[in-house]
Parts: sequence; C-alpha cells; structure tokens
Amino acid sequence: MEKLKVMIVFGTRPEGIKMAPIIKELKKRDNIESVICITAQHREMLDQVLHIFDIKPDYDLNIFEPGQSLTKITTRALDGLEEVIIKEKPDVLLVQGDTTTVFSGALAAFYQGVKVGHVEAGLRSGNIHSPYPEEANRMLTGILTEYHFAPTQRNKENLIKENYPEDKIFITGNTVIDALKYVINEDYEFDLSLLNSLDYENKRIILMTSHRRENIGKPMENIFSAVNDIVNKYEDVELVFPVHLNPKVRSIAGGILGNNPRVHLIEPLDYEPFTNLMNKVHIVVTDSGGLQEEAPTLGKPVLVVREETERPEGIEAGTAKLVGTDYNSIYENLELLLSNKEEYENMAKAVNPYGDGYASKRIVDIILYKNEKN
Repeated sequence: MEKLKVMIVFGTRPEGIKMAPIIKELKKRDNIESVICITAQHREMLDQVLHIFDIKPDYDLNIFEPGQSLTKITTRALDGLEEVIIKEKPDVLLVQGDTTTVFSGALAAFYQGVKVGHVEAGLRSGNIHSPYPEEANRMLTGILTEYHFAPTQRNKENLIKENYPEDKIFITGNTVIDALKYVINEDYEFDLSLLNSLDYENKRIILMTSHRRENIGKPMENIFSAVNDIVNKYEDVELVFPVHLNPKVRSIAGGILGNNPRVHLIEPLDYEPFTNLMNKVHIVVTDSGGLQEEAPTLGKPVLVVREETERPEGIEAGTAKLVGTDYNSIYENLELLLSNKEEYENMAKAVNPYGDGYASKRIVDIILYKNEKN
C-alpha cells in the first residue's frame, strides 16, 4: 500500500513547539511519509525548538529578514512553499495556529490542490484587529481548510457558527499539552545561574511575558508599572521577565523595571528552560496565547493582560483571568492572588480545559482514517 504523504509547515517557535508532538507521532506510523518544511519566519527562536525536539527539517526556506513586513513574509513564504509542494506532491499539508506562515502555507497548498489540515482551528477573539494579524490569519486559513482540528468544544462551535461542515471539524485537545510531557523535569538545572539561585520555596516569583504589537505603548507601560508596584509592595515577591527582542519592548521595560533589585530582566529563554521556569513560579502574567494553555497544566494562575482573548475556555474554567491593560485592574488582580489564598488555590487547582496530552495521536488517527475512507 502506498504511504500517505503528510507535509508539515511551520515558521515560528510556538508553531514548532505545537507541531513537534505531531511530527513525532507521524514518524511512528509505518503507513505515513512525513515531510517537514520550515519557513523560519522566526530564525533563532525556531532553531532552539528544533534542537530541543531533535527535529531535522527536509526544507528550510530561511525567509527571515530583520524588520520584515507582513507582506514580505507572506510573499517569500508563498514563493518558497509553492516550489516545495510542487516537488513533494503531499496528500495533506498541516499548518498550526495563526501566523503569517500558517496562512501562506494554507494558501500555497490550496493553489496546488492539496488538502489542508489546520491544527488549533477555531480560536476566535471576535475582533479581527486583535490579536493582529493573528485573528485574520486564523479566519483566512479556515476558508482553505479540509480538516479543522479544534482543541475544544468552544472552538468547534465557533467554526459551526461560521458555517463550516461539522463532519470536517474534530475536537482533539491542544498539542501544546503533549509537548510539555517531553520537557518538564522537576530537577531541571538552568544554564542561567540567576534562575538557579532564586528561592522558589520562600519567595513568590511572578513570571511575566509581554510582546504583542497592540500592547506596545501606553498599555505596556501600564502592565509594567502595575507589576513593578506590586513587587515593591510585597517583600517576598520577585519578578522574572524574559524581555522580547523587540527594541520598543526593551526600551519600555528598561525605563520602568530596570532599577528594581527584585525585578530580573533576562534574555528570552528557549522553550525547555522557559517551561521549567514556569513550573517553579507562583503566578504567570502574560499577553501570550500559548501560555494561557500551558500554565494551567502546571497549576499556575494566569493573568492575561489583553483586552480580548481567543482562548475563553481558560477564563470560563477559572485557570486564567482576563484583566486587560488598565493599571488598576492589573494591580488589583495581582494583589488579590497574593493576599487571598483561597482565590489563588481556586485558580491553581482548576482543571485545564485544553487537553489530556493525546491530541497528536488523535490528529494523526483522523488524517489516516479520512484518507483511507476517501
């Protein structure tokens, strides 16, 4: 029997993390030939993920350029992917999430008549401009998709509301939970000595990430100021902030947080040390999407510093709280978690709605079943 050829396309660190368990699952199957193509929309951060999960791409388009525009990313990815798809002739092409690579990969596959599988389908914030351009990328990719792999029932309902056929939507859980199983180690030793020296037992460490385009400016100033004032108020609280490489983010962070001795501004971390750091801290403050899914698996309350989220399941389950970018809201919600043990425990012990660690197996099983059937 001829093997089913599945091509996996990704370009950023979050995509690589969430695709890694699927790649490993595909390689277990004797009846599947997998082809890995990266666009390297992100370069350095993506290379770290490839190393951690021991992924060796068959094609590396290497499209990254400093200061690249969304238009340039799209056109360079389309040009490169077209060539690879024509050469490899895959039966199914998998993309994950909401980046420009995802939309470009789906469009390139559609142009060549290749079925698209969208991993992490159906997330919606309800505002096409936030997160930008991710919300639009998800919706545009959906139009071109044959197999919608929705992490949750809510995601499936979003797609049904948009009139996608129900028999093409599959609830799988999120592969980010699968990925955590590969990297969490309770005895993990960090390369950065500062992280080994922190007193995780007697200090309450806040881990913060902030990088979204829509937060740069006044919203980010509010976030950093509120967290800084909380650190100053509680002597047993410290902050670790791996600062994004964006110069604007670094400038705001340095200006507000740079002189606080209990604030540790560090370079961005690779996925493995970052997740193991998250496993040790007390609270997570973030504008990231993926952390809203990962942190609850580790029992960490998440304060989401955004105005909207395309991941409302965590909010509804109580694992995360959407606090916006208003200074008072951020300060008050952090203070509540630090001063009210019951509030903290309710969030820390809430059940993660994003999956059980078997999403990758479900996705590969569905691809095989659908293509054997057809």
